[in-house]
Amino acid sequence: MEGMSAEQVPDAAPADPYCQDADPRTYPAGRLDEGRCSVQALVAGDSPIATAPPARRWLLVEQPGPWGRDALLQSRFDAEVAPRLAERARAAGLRIQMVRRPGERLSDSRGRWAVADVHAPWVRWSTRDQDADLLDVPLDGSVGIESDAPTFLVCTHGGHDACCAVRGRPLARTLAGDVWETSHLGGDRFAANVLVLPTGHLYGQVPEDGGGLVEAHGRGEVLLPGLRGRAGLTPPAQAAQQFARVELGLVGVADLPVTGARADEAAPDGSQRWTVTLTGPVGEVRVVLDSRLSGEARQLTCAALRPGRFRTWHPVSVTS
Repeated sequence: MEGMSAEQVPDAAPADPYCQDADPRTYPAGRLDEGRCSVQALVAGDSPIATAPPARRWLLVEQPGPWGRDALLQSRFDAEVAPRLAERARAAGLRIQMVRRPGERLSDSRGRWAVADVHAPWVRWSTRDQDADLLDVPLDGSVGIESDAPTFLVCTHGGHDACCAVRGRPLARTLAGDVWETSHLGGDRFAANVLVLPTGHLYGQVPEDGGGLVEAHGRGEVLLPGLRGRAGLTPPAQAAQQFARVELGLVGVADLPVTGARADEAAPDGSQRWTVTLTGPVGEVRVVLDSRLSGEARQLTCAALRPGRFRTWHPVSVTS
C-alpha cells in the first residue's frame, strides 16, 4: 500500500450509488457562501468514502479557549511544553487532538486528557494538574479510566477552515452524550465532521440534528450515510469495508475486519485495481475495487492556494 498519500481525498462520480445526495435541501447546518469548500463538495456530489485518517492511536488534550491554525502550538496550552509534547506524541505514534466542551464551558475544564486505540478499541481518560505533566505520564493506555460509552469529537476548528466552525459548532451543541469540540480532523470540505471513539469511525456532512449518529453508535452500529471510513485503516481497506457493508447489510461496528489487501500495478494515468479481503459472518469476503485520480482539480479546502486532484474509489465486485 506504499505510495498512497493520506492527503489524497477519495471521491466518487455522481452516478455512483454510494455517492452522497447533493440536493441543496440536505445541506448541513450553517450558512456559507457558494465558494466555500464544503458547499462545493455538496453541489458536486462528492462522496466521503475512504477519507478517514490512517492514525491508529490518538492523544486527546483538553484545552478550552481559542485555537490557531496549529491548535496545540497556538492556544493557551503551555507554549514551552507544546513543542516537546508534539515530539513525544510523534515518537509514540500518537495523533494529537485538542478538545474542549461545546459552548466554551471554561468552568467545566478539568485538565482532562486521554489516549485512544481504535484497533483495540478503547479510550482511557485521566486529568493533569499542569500541562508539563503530559511530558512524563505514560502514553500507552496503561493509566486512566476507560470510557464505556461512545465519545463524539466534532471538528469545530475555525482557525483551520471556516466550514468546520460554521457547520461543526451548532452540531456539537445539539448532539447528546459524551460530546467534545475538536481540532482539525481532515477533510474540511466534508464538514461537519465527527470522529467516534473508541472505534475510530469518521463521518462527514453530518446534519445539525446528528442524523441518528448517536443512536446508531449507542446500538453498536455504524451509520452508512456520511460514513467516511474507519481511522487506522488504509484508504483501500476503508473503501472495501464500506462497499461490503452496503452490499451485505452489515452495520455492526466490529463487522468485516480487514485481513489483507493487494494492489495491481498502477497504470500510467494513476488508476489501480485493489483486492481486499475481509472476514464476514460465514467466511471470507473478497472486494475488488478500482481507484483513480479525479478528472478535474478543485479547491479541496477553503485555504488551499491552488486546486488539487483527489483519488476516487469505485466498487467492482463483492463476493462471499
